[in-house]
Amino acid sequence: MTLRIAHVNVSKDYRGGERQTELLARELEKADVQQILVARRGAPLVERCQKIDLEIRTVSGNPLTVAMATKGVDLIHAHDGRSVYGAYLRSLISGIPYVATRRINNPIRNHHLAHRVYQRAASVVAVASKVAETVKNFDSEVNVQVIYSGSSGLSVNRKKLGLIKNSFPGKFLVGNIGALENQQKGQEYIIEVALDLQHSHPDIQFLLIGGGKDEKMLKKAAVTLKNIYFTGFVENVGDYLAAIDLFILPSNKEGIGGILIDAMEQKVPIIASRVGGIPEIVNDEKNGILIDPRSPDQLKAAILRLHASEQQRRTLGDQGYELAKNFTANIMAQKYLSLYRNTVKPSS
Repeated sequence: MTLRIAHVNVSKDYRGGERQTELLARELEKADVQQILVARRGAPLVERCQKIDLEIRTVSGNPLTVAMATKGVDLIHAHDGRSVYGAYLRSLISGIPYVATRRINNPIRNHHLAHRVYQRAASVVAVASKVAETVKNFDSEVNVQVIYSGSSGLSVNRKKLGLIKNSFPGKFLVGNIGALENQQKGQEYIIEVALDLQHSHPDIQFLLIGGGKDEKMLKKAAVTLKNIYFTGFVENVGDYLAAIDLFILPSNKEGIGGILIDAMEQKVPIIASRVGGIPEIVNDEKNGILIDPRSPDQLKAAILRLHASEQQRRTLGDQGYELAKNFTANIMAQKYLSLYRNTVKPSS
C-alpha cells in the first residue's frame, strides 16, 4: 500500500529541525510513499525541497491552515511544536492519525489543550532519550519512542575547502556551527575563551559559522578580537567542517545537537556541553570531551588539551567516524517508515 504522508513544518527559519525534515523527505523518495510537505509560505524549507519528489502546500502557519492543508492523507507527521496543533485539529475533523517529533529538551507548556494534543498523537518521537524523559515528565500517558536524528551526509568541495584553509594560514581552526542564539548555544563562552587566548595562543583561530538573532550582539562583544571570525550563514557547511581542526558546542541546552553527527562523519574531534541528548552521541573521552554548561574555564582547558595533542585529536575523530555510522539519515528514515506503517491501519 502506498502511504500518503504529510510532513508539516511551519518554522520561519532553517535550523536543525528543518534540516532533518528535508533529510527524511529525501530518504523517503526511495520508499513506497507519496509525500506532501506543508510549510510556511516563503520559508527556506520550501525552496530547499523544490527538487524532492513531493507536493508542496504552503500555509500561513496557524493550526487552522495546517488542518485545511492536510486533507486526504493517510498520516500526518508534525515536525515542530506549532504543527502538532494543526495535526490535532485535522485528526478531530477526519480521524487522520498523526505522529509528532519533539526535537528540543524544553518543557512542554503545561495546559489542558497540550495534554490532549500529545495524548491523541499515535506516537511522539523524541530525538534523544533525554527529550523522551521530558515528554514523559509532562504527561506519562503520552506514547513516546526515540528515533535519533540522522547525519546530513554533507559533501566537501576540495577547492572551497582549500580556500577556507588558505584564508587562515598556519592557524589551528576551532569551529562552532549553528544559529547565533546565545541563550541556547552559549557562543558568549567562545568569545570569553578567545579573549583569554588571543595573546598566549595566537595560532588558535575561532570560527563562528552561521547567522541568527544574536549576531549583532556577539560581534559587538568580539569587536576587538582578531582571533574570532564570523562567517554569517553559509550553504557549504561540509567544507567548513572538513577545514576545522576542532568542533566546539558549548550549548546551555540542546535536544540532540545533530551537527555533532556531521562533525563525526568528517572525523572532527568534539568538545560539547553535557546537556540534553548530547551525551547519548558524544561518549566522553572516546569520541569527544564533555564539559559542564556555562563553564568557559572547562571549555578553554579542553581546547588547549586537544590543541597540544594531534594524536588525541586523531583518536577522537576516528572513533567519532565509526560511531556516526549508527546515525545515518537512511537509518532514521527506515525507523520512521516502520512507525508510519504500524500507525496506519490496512483499511485506511
